[in-house]
Amino acid sequence: MAEPQIYPEADANPVISIIKGVDRDVERGEDMLMLGYALVLSAPIFAPIAPPKVLLPLMALAFIVSVCRARLNFNAIKAKLAATMAKRQGFDFAILNPLLEVFAEHPKFSLSDGFNPVKNLKRTFKSLLGALMINPFWMPIFYALGLQFAEEKHFYVLNQAVIKLEQKTGLLERRSD
Repeated sequence: MAEPQIYPEADANPVISIIKGVDRDVERGEDMLMLGYALVLSAPIFAPIAPPKVLLPLMALAFIVSVCRARLNFNAIKAKLAATMAKRQGFDFAILNPLLEVFAEHPKFSLSDGFNPVKNLKRTFKSLLGALMINPFWMPIFYALGLQFAEEKHFYVLNQAVIKLEQKTGLLERRSD
């Protein structure tokens, strides 16, 4: 079994290295979500050559792939942080409590629960209502968009925790120099 990755110790203080590494990984996760939006928003370019029965499922698939990759990245950040903290046991990581709280609280549900329309009646109802207003074939797209919003919320909360830590440690001031 492969050893879990850890954040490299680029600075003298391992907390600074961890915060920088988590920040980079959060940006990567946000980029994955933005790629999903970009792919769906670029779908009208292919409308003249692809019929709706092909294009609409591809739009939903773009959101689904984006959501799955973002969740994998979120879980990888959590595992990497835990492995880094376990590897450097002698150091006091109390300052990282905002990050640990985010990982303890989010995500509240697994992706299998998120993809189950019966367990998400509110999202299902909203998707159905939106689809009835536009086109019934849009329901999977709206449902996947709801999942995309949920993943974006996870990264937003994690990013806020990282920003709070950067302010505490003075990384933001050093970055602007």
